[in-house]
Amino acid sequence: MTTQPFRRGAASYASPLWPELSIRYETDHISIACGRSYETLSNAPYRGGPGSGERFVNWKVPLNYDCADPAAMMHEALIRWGYDPAKAVGLQTAAHLTHAAFAEEAGDECRLLVCASAGTGNAARAGLARETFSAYEPGTVNLIVLVDGKMTESARVNAVITATEAKSAAFADLDVRDRSLGRTATGTSTDAVLVAVSQSERSRYVHRYAGAATTIGNAIGRLVYAAVHEAVRTQGEP
Repeated sequence: MTTQPFRRGAASYASPLWPELSIRYETDHISIACGRSYETLSNAPYRGGPGSGERFVNWKVPLNYDCADPAAMMHEALIRWGYDPAKAVGLQTAAHLTHAAFAEEAGDECRLLVCASAGTGNAARAGLARETFSAYEPGTVNLIVLVDGKMTESARVNAVITATEAKSAAFADLDVRDRSLGRTATGTSTDAVLVAVSQSERSRYVHRYAGAATTIGNAIGRLVYAAVHEAVRTQGEP
């Protein structure tokens, strides 16, 4: 089951499964604070790649956004908000954050929470020739996948793949089209995925794979599909 807590003006979301998370909606960003460092893997414009973080931020960028140096702009914004830039991982978007969707469940030796923000104005189909660009633009489908459990680094890569496949499945089922090609879109041209894992000592089992046929991969896929489907389906609603 998914929820969109910020559509009716709520300033925070209290996860029933994961109450220690601090999830807040501010005027121009969503902040998820974990209270401790998580191992991360992402293509986030700010502190992406393999790394760590204890706060994950999805920023709706301003009209004066400078795509020439997104990391520098994000660094300035984090300081302005009072967050430690060295402990944050930052995503950026032009989509409405009020319509961000959350999905969560207790899995096999883990807890999972997914947050998806989505817009489809620049929907694109991978695998076909198209116009390209070199400058960074803010992502339109941003996925934050939190895992309270243990995963190997390769399993985190697997989780990124599974989340991406689930996003594409949601696009296909909603018949989102690449406007320039007229074909079903697989995502947008600027999507981002962040997987963050607690590596908590409470978990005895280490997940080494996260494909669709594993318990954790199946759960990640279902949650991402549900959250993306809800965020995309409602993007034009109040």
